[in-house]
Amino acid sequence: MASLLDMVHQQLDPQAISQLSRQLGTDEATTQQAVPAALTALLGGLAQGSSQPEGAQQLAGALDQHDGSLLDNLSGFFQNNGQGAQGGGILGHIFGHQQPAAESQISQVTGLDKGKAARLLMLLAPIVLAALGRAKRQRNLDPGGIADVLAGERQHIERAQPENRGLLNILLDRNGDGHIADDLAGMAGGLLGGSRRV
Repeated sequence: MASLLDMVHQQLDPQAISQLSRQLGTDEATTQQAVPAALTALLGGLAQGSSQPEGAQQLAGALDQHDGSLLDNLSGFFQNNGQGAQGGGILGHIFGHQQPAAESQISQVTGLDKGKAARLLMLLAPIVLAALGRAKRQRNLDPGGIADVLAGERQHIERAQPENRGLLNILLDRNGDGHIADDLAGMAGGLLGGSRRV
């Protein structure tokens, strides 16, 4: 079965990349090269957040708002600038206080300025959750199953994209207190609990 990363890449066809480029104000080649790094950071963040049972449970609940239908209308999604606020909310829950650091690292890796890096993450975050929500329904995943899928995604990225391994670790010790476990436990807390379905 295709990985989440592969599922998202399949949806991001040339038309979608073109629309995404217009949203970012970049050329298509730059966007195409930047997307894998942003997806790595997002999937890495979700994997970290679901690595503790509480986080996995909260993420599973949040995915009730994401049935995957967004993947069937990416053109409409990119045309709706209002989605940016939703994506920003998702990023806050995935990255927490490390969101600026995540945006900075994406900027460094891709060459995008920080504003465009942040915009790219905001636009891709709902797509990643839609893919995960679709996988949850297709595979009838419980919270433990979701955590296993995300852990598998992380391992897949580490093998397929070794140059992006650093992006998988940007969430460790989110509050800078030297303790990672407490940060992981709460990382997915409240994830889009009141959002509309996408």
